[in-house]
Amino acid sequence: MQEVKVRQENQSDAKAITVVNKSAFGGDAEAQLVAVVRQSKSFIPELSLVAEVGERVAGHILLFHAHLDRQGKQIEVLALAPMSVVPSQSHRGIGSTLLEAAQAKAEELGHKAIVVIGHPDYYRRFGFEHAAKWGIHSSLPVPEDSITAKELVPGTLDGGGLLVYPPEFSLLFKRTES
Repeated sequence: MQEVKVRQENQSDAKAITVVNKSAFGGDAEAQLVAVVRQSKSFIPELSLVAEVGERVAGHILLFHAHLDRQGKQIEVLALAPMSVVPSQSHRGIGSTLLEAAQAKAEELGHKAIVVIGHPDYYRRFGFEHAAKWGIHSSLPVPEDSITAKELVPGTLDGGGLLVYPPEFSLLFKRTES
């Protein structure tokens, strides 16, 4: 079995990341999301990571700037979207490896919390908890129980708030929902 290597994406990875997202999700929405976020102020190059197996990109994870609106006060958080692994390489721990590497890098960079929408059972394995615990809800039309969060610095999420994604994300989300 070949080793999984995780590293920061570079410009030459864009096409491979698009292919990974399209194959993992069976459509264009997530690939478009990555492209849009990559061109926005929300993008954090150090938190767009790829997993390579045999020198080929087999997975990708993206963490970017979002915030909690707490009665007009903005609390900076990271949003995770998307995380993808090509189907032929699933069940090898690539997603776990990517998520652990992204969390470690986020902590190293001084970020305080990560929020993700989708697959709460999966993310709970990595210490994420239902965001409702802190009173966090989303500006996007998603089920509240699909939102999980993890504090990298204890107390960061106390007081909850409205999870606000960057405008580019919200516009793309609305486009894919219609």
